[in-house]
Amino acid sequence: MGRAAAAGGGAGGALRWFPWLGLCFWAAGAAAARGTDSGEVLPESIPSAPGTLPHFIEEPDDAYIIKSNPIALRCKARPAMQIFFKCNGEWVHQNEHVSEESLDESSGLRVREVFINVTRQQVEDFHGPEDYWCQCVAWSHLGTSKSRKASVRIAYLRKNFEQDPQGREVPIEGMIVLHCRPPEGVPAAEVEWLKNEEPIDSEQDENIDTRADHNLIIRQARLSDSGNYTCMAANIVAKRRSLSATVVVYVNGGWSSWTEWSACNVRCGRGWQKRSRTCTNPAPLNGGAFCEGMSVQKITCTSLCPVDGSWEVWSEWSVCSPECEHLRIRECTAPPPRNGGKFCEGLSQESRNCTDGLCILGIENASDIALYSGLGAAVVAVAVLVIGITLYRRSQSDYGVDVIDSSALTGGFQTFNFKTVRQGNSLLLNSAMQPDLTVSRTYSGPICLQDPLDKELMTESSLFNPLSDIKVKVQSSFMVSLGVSERAEYHGKNHSGTFPHGNNRNFSTVHPRNKTPYIQNLSSLPTRTELRTTGVFGHLGGRLVMPNTGVSLLIPHGAIPEENSWEIYMSINQGEPSLQSDGLEVLLSPEVTCGPPDMIVTTPFALTIPHCADVSSEHWNIHLKKRTQQGKWEEVMSVEDESTSCYCLLDPFACHVLLDSFGTYALTGEPITDCAVKQLKVAVFGCMSCNSLDYNLRVYCVDNTPCAFQEVVSDERHQGGQLLEEPKLLHFKGNTFSLQISVLDIPPFLWRIKPFTACQEVPFSRVWCSNRQPLHCAFSLERYTPTTTQLSCKICIRQLKGHEQILQVQTSILESERETITFFTQEDSTFPAQPGPKAFKIPYSIRQRICATFDTPNAKGKDWQMLAQKNSINRNLSYFATQSSPSAVILNLWEARHQHDGDLDSLACALEEIGRTHTKFSNITESQLDEADFNYSRQNGL
Repeated sequence: MGRAAAAGGGAGGALRWFPWLGLCFWAAGAAAARGTDSGEVLPESIPSAPGTLPHFIEEPDDAYIIKSNPIALRCKARPAMQIFFKCNGEWVHQNEHVSEESLDESSGLRVREVFINVTRQQVEDFHGPEDYWCQCVAWSHLGTSKSRKASVRIAYLRKNFEQDPQGREVPIEGMIVLHCRPPEGVPAAEVEWLKNEEPIDSEQDENIDTRADHNLIIRQARLSDSGNYTCMAANIVAKRRSLSATVVVYVNGGWSSWTEWSACNVRCGRGWQKRSRTCTNPAPLNGGAFCEGMSVQKITCTSLCPVDGSWEVWSEWSVCSPECEHLRIRECTAPPPRNGGKFCEGLSQESRNCTDGLCILGIENASDIALYSGLGAAVVAVAVLVIGITLYRRSQSDYGVDVIDSSALTGGFQTFNFKTVRQGNSLLLNSAMQPDLTVSRTYSGPICLQDPLDKELMTESSLFNPLSDIKVKVQSSFMVSLGVSERAEYHGKNHSGTFPHGNNRNFSTVHPRNKTPYIQNLSSLPTRTELRTTGVFGHLGGRLVMPNTGVSLLIPHGAIPEENSWEIYMSINQGEPSLQSDGLEVLLSPEVTCGPPDMIVTTPFALTIPHCADVSSEHWNIHLKKRTQQGKWEEVMSVEDESTSCYCLLDPFACHVLLDSFGTYALTGEPITDCAVKQLKVAVFGCMSCNSLDYNLRVYCVDNTPCAFQEVVSDERHQGGQLLEEPKLLHFKGNTFSLQISVLDIPPFLWRIKPFTACQEVPFSRVWCSNRQPLHCAFSLERYTPTTTQLSCKICIRQLKGHEQILQVQTSILESERETITFFTQEDSTFPAQPGPKAFKIPYSIRQRICATFDTPNAKGKDWQMLAQKNSINRNLSYFATQSSPSAVILNLWEARHQHDGDLDSLACALEEIGRTHTKFSNITESQLDEADFNYSRQNGL
């Protein structure tokens, strides 16, 4: 057979000679250039000479076409006489093969290596059920061998991630999982994580795992794990970068251990101990929550008071000794010193001469003895004579009022019949008046308790039952000095009944059977049960004021949502308080209600409530209480405690409370020591009685709150009473001692007070809980003649072992001549409801600049905390830290405290001390201060 190809087999067919095989194959078509173009079919196997099958030393690998660059597939086998590539089931043309042949020196076998190139176009033009693939077929004398199929794919990587990681805020030691789904690509992209642009090596940090579905897992978060995390995806084509995710690991604050209890704050008696803790275990970091609960705890304590020793009374003098001396002794047992008290000072034994210097030791003769005996007898005789004369004179005269034994009359009322017998006397105002021997008047009134140790008024049974048959004659001592024999004859009888607390408002005459002290309450008067005011407020806020009561409500700007408005009301309970005190707890303020209760505010509002406590944390434990819907009272907080739910700022006369909800609130106090002080307002009113000669004085002791005094004023106006002297403050201690009220320095020739009514005593419990009802005592004066129109006297109000006040009365009983004393200033009664910007002292534009300045943290500490400190707000700063704008809440509190003065100069000075006002506040020009809203503020108290 020759090299030339012979025709045959049909049209288009040809026999092709393969010299390297020594065989001839039929090829259909024109020229069998390549199986893919001419339909040439190569045999799957070729007969070969004896030998071994080809063994592939190198098989084609999977390959990726990057962009438009072709890839080379490579195949190497031995022994191999020929190698061809077959792609997608079709033979690759021989001309596209590049082959190299070599001899393996160790085995002597022929080694053949073949390369082909696959282009992007070839892969894109293939539309088969599977990827584009190629395979090597090698021939040897023994037969053929096939290599593995190598796939060829076009490589790419899309731009957008299927899922970007999201930022997280997690607590310390919490688990962090950041999800990342890389873009679609061929081959699949590999994921790498970056933290703050630095690669993360999970093999070096066992706490981090990046193997699970490309996600980043931090098992236990640490503070160092905070940062910006980025997911990086890459393959052989490109790299893609995800959006950064910020991870914040925060630390919630934790309380430190409690400190030891402090020593009792008082040396003796009832006091308090406290202990504290700080929010530093750990301190809140990266926006972590502040500690919840109280940082200070207080408990009451009782220390034994040292009792200093005191001497017993001296014993009787001993018998005169031969040395003309006698002795007496005393012991330190009344009481003996206890609990470290001091021993008695002074001598326990005393001696003196018992013969007044006439000691008989030096007398040598009997004549001297007789002389001294006669002198002694003369002295005794003179003493007996003086005593006899005194007893005789006393038996011939009546007892005066000033020497009568008040212990037999104390605590009740009896009827006294005074029959007036007037004699001519040059000292009387009208001596020409004829004596009226038939005039008889009946007086009745309380008896003053003379014993200061009495704590409660004596009962009628122990005082008057023994007096049924006693007759006492009473004569006024100052009338005796004038030569006027005005006598009163008292017939003691046992009357039944008690003093009625009814509607009897006639203070000049009291029914004879009334025996209890004349301490009358105003409960019988027709009084209002509550004071009430309303106003409509919107987004701009405003102020609601209860005139002349000290109660006000500040609605901050923005507390009510825009396009909304509410009718807000405020009332004061003037009836019986619904808050029932327990134990030593007393009500220190009025019960104030604000509403509507279902209204929701976005910023705390400020409620100002007056109180009557002399503020001192050492003596008072003051609580804010709220009435529930069921009518029960529950404690909101103690004023000295720390809370994030509300804030209390206690000023000397009012408490300013920042609240989030409306309701009924009141202040109560528990005295810690006997030095706890309630401030009482004492005032005296006067009016004429039905009898034209009588004039009534009424002395009031009420809690020092404007609303309590306003109730008294309202009642006095109803009765026609007039304020006779400016009210004064009395500091009433919680030492259980009673209150005494007395009338002094009455003009003796013009006025007289009804017998036994010049002094009245009020038990401690009635005064200490006087918030229940206004407390007053009444005194009735009588003129001697209708021509007397001027009255001057003193009213003494004092607490036994406590404070004392004197009210000087100097008035005319005629209304046309009386000088009017103003009850209240009218500073807050003109505009009870002030909506909008004009209700605030600080202009809104300036307020915004202050908030923008101090709400921003500063490394030097010039932030809202220093603003609070400069405004005397040094406690419970954690409350402001929870607010969105701490500076705005601090300024709201400033507005509530300065509603009457509005001292912007002091605020400006405080800001200048901080050091920021040089650029933030001092740039306010005079033209800005002349704006309408600020001008209005200056007119209202600046």
